[in-house]
Amino acid sequence: MLLLAAVAGVFLAPLQSQSQDVARAIYVSGRVSVIRAVGEEALFEKGGVHPKETIVTGQDGYAQFQIADGSTFEVFANSRVVFRDTFNWMDLIQVWLGKIRVQIEHRNGPNPKRVSTPTAVISVRGTVFDVAVEDDLGTTVVSVEEGQVGVQHRLQAGGMRIVNQNESIRVYPDQPLGKIPGNSPAQWAYDVGKRALIDIMVNRPGGVGLPGRGAGIPGAGSGGAQGDQGKKNGGNGPGGAPQPGGSNGPGGAPPPPGGGGK
Repeated sequence: MLLLAAVAGVFLAPLQSQSQDVARAIYVSGRVSVIRAVGEEALFEKGGVHPKETIVTGQDGYAQFQIADGSTFEVFANSRVVFRDTFNWMDLIQVWLGKIRVQIEHRNGPNPKRVSTPTAVISVRGTVFDVAVEDDLGTTVVSVEEGQVGVQHRLQAGGMRIVNQNESIRVYPDQPLGKIPGNSPAQWAYDVGKRALIDIMVNRPGGVGLPGRGAGIPGAGSGGAQGDQGKKNGGNGPGGAPQPGGSNGPGGAPPPPGGGGK
């Protein structure tokens, strides 16, 4: 029995590893591609991404992926991330630029995963969090929506910092770890709401879209209506052109002396 179990383990382990080694796209919008050994290819819904392959999103790109254990990650616009940059099953994503949101499935207990950037390593066991690489230097912001994560600096000495729910931390390439100034639950809620609004307007598929030309700009698009009203009032309405010949209206020529003429 022990021998059979050992043999089964030898054969099942590679199969399980292979099932864990694909991230399946469950939603794709805009320009999303994957860089493989053969070159860059467009990625569509239900398409797979394998270890060491790079996911790239354009200005309008957005994609959501799921792995075999049920965990999901979202890749937002203008991002560049590598799925499993190593073959270690704990290493989930390396973010080179842009923003991702990760939700680790933990219904069956702790599910250790790591997300890395040029400056940070984020260790999780089951949580929801955002990771954003802000610039080419690798400045990284980690914001925890649910649970907690451990953050270590990849370039500076120091231990792990625990970031709890409703907290954020910024990792600078040339500085030790430090919390973002003004990091309070109220500030965090404001930041989350702001990011969500931006996601809806710019990144998320099916969003309301950006305001049209002139929308939200005081006075834009209203001059015509106000001008029409001005015409009714003898040319003195906002945006209305002066009415020539009006007896008292602004811009009207004064009547000739004596009221008559040759």
